Amino acid sequence: MNKYPSWLNILVLVVLLTGMLLALPNIYGSVPAIQLSGQDNQPFDDARLQQVVQTVENAGVSPEAAFVQDGRAVLRFHDENEQRAAEERLRARYEREASIALTLAPRLPDWVRSLGLSPMSLGLDLRGGVYVLLEVDMATAISKRMEAYEIDFDDRLRDADLGRHRVERDEGLITVRLANAEDLPAARNLIRDADPDVLIADGADGSSLLIRMSDAQIEDRRRFAIEQNVTTLRNRVDELGVAEPLVQQQGLDRIVVQLPGVQDPNQIIDMLSATATIEFRMVDQSGEEPGSRRFPGRPGVRSEMLKRDVIASGDQIVNAESGFTQDGQPAVFINLDSTGGDKMLETTQVSVGKPMATLFIETKREEFTRGGETEYRIVKTEEIINIATIQGVFKNSFQTTGLNPAEARELALLLRAGALAAPVYMVDQRTIGPTLGQDNIEKGFLAVQIGFLAVIVFMAVYYRWFGMIANVALLSNLVFIVALLSLLQASLTLPGIAGIVLTVGMAVDANVLIFERIREELAAGAQPQAAISSGYDKALSSIADANITTLIAAIVLFAFGTGPIKGFAITLSLGIITSMFTAIIGTRSIVNLAFGGRRLTSVPV
Repeated sequence: MNKYPSWLNILVLVVLLTGMLLALPNIYGSVPAIQLSGQDNQPFDDARLQQVVQTVENAGVSPEAAFVQDGRAVLRFHDENEQRAAEERLRARYEREASIALTLAPRLPDWVRSLGLSPMSLGLDLRGGVYVLLEVDMATAISKRMEAYEIDFDDRLRDADLGRHRVERDEGLITVRLANAEDLPAARNLIRDADPDVLIADGADGSSLLIRMSDAQIEDRRRFAIEQNVTTLRNRVDELGVAEPLVQQQGLDRIVVQLPGVQDPNQIIDMLSATATIEFRMVDQSGEEPGSRRFPGRPGVRSEMLKRDVIASGDQIVNAESGFTQDGQPAVFINLDSTGGDKMLETTQVSVGKPMATLFIETKREEFTRGGETEYRIVKTEEIINIATIQGVFKNSFQTTGLNPAEARELALLLRAGALAAPVYMVDQRTIGPTLGQDNIEKGFLAVQIGFLAVIVFMAVYYRWFGMIANVALLSNLVFIVALLSLLQASLTLPGIAGIVLTVGMAVDANVLIFERIREELAAGAQPQAAISSGYDKALSSIADANITTLIAAIVLFAFGTGPIKGFAITLSLGIITSMFTAIIGTRSIVNLAFGGRRLTSVPV
């Protein structure tokens, strides 16, 4: 009686050994490291890695280890002084070829790394870094779409030669005014052909059309804006070389950016919220073309009337590099996609000898006080940074000047990463220093140790040998939680440690129920083996009910919570799952091996 089949005992042993293997990388700790990823999207190989190592060694620094991981070169160092010295030499040599990020790398032996094992990642509150919460300006996203409609409808009406007309935009409404009311049906059909989903109504004057976006279109535009912005911000973070960043949507119109290891947030924040882009337009030398508008020039550049048509814009740029022209002027060297290149070729073929302007556009939100309350206004800066005469025909590749070196570098980075679909504004920003992160780790793990030892002492004193078996299961439970966090690469946060501390207490609940049920059976006169069997069998339903209801609550927390709440929910969920295994199957396996199949006169519980 009370005997598991051999295969089940072997399974329990295999699960335990697997958990220990997966948790093993966490005992080695981390050291300062540098990570290089190719800007040309080419993964590092052993040959390139050796070149990188040689560059560092020429600076008098010997890496503790160097290897290629996921196509990136990783160099580990003994301390931060070596890391900083190596960074300086690598940036001088590889800044244009690779993104260089300072990070922490686990000090894993080669055989552990060859198995593909990794330690669990640490959240921002434990590792230190920068947390930024950004809000997407959805009103501007919709306004930009309405502006595109305005230009498109005006062009279609002009091409159809419907006579005099005027297209006006006011917030979420476009008004098309016609000189002849008989042209209304034709104008309506043209607009329907342009976009059949827009809402069209007749104006009160009988010679105009009122056009709005439908609710479905507005919702699609909102979704596109936040998805595009998440992609763009992730690209910008990658360009800055930040290791292990987190960029994700939060709610309907907000984006969370977490940058582990970054301690100086100023440049990062400016780069994340920057909306700078450029447009290339022809100068209207006659000043009489419909839609032309005068734009100011930055100091040293004259103001000009520019045509409404945009030859190419920032969202058509596939690559941009900062540098200097042959005469030493700072410049941005630009490559366009096929659409932009075709339009540029078409324009330059008929415009040799004519001036083309580079228009710099930037949107910012300014804070001001009115009536004692803080309010915000959107300020859009549009200025000409360069006017150049087209000397010949070109297509995808060209350069623009008119910026200082710092502006050229920043603009090149922004253009490479892509344009934001709508401006983003900082709602919250926090910087967590590495010292505070380390202090959080030490206090958190101290709490785990105290809770763990207190439970061990209580169980050993109160339940004797059965209590010691429960303590083995409790230790195994902690190993399994760490193993699963490592396997899933889920970040351990400070609330996550709180979830582990809670799990330590909850993990013995199942064994307490089982042991008390065994005591009750013994008190009722049951034989020792029958009492053990009955204790496990009868307590199972209560254990399952209690853990399932808690697991449901944890899943709800994960589904609807954000940030730290998710971290707590993850460790709590994993702890519930592992404690069910260790408390029911694990402890019974040990009990069966120790006491099963024997004639017992008493049970040490």
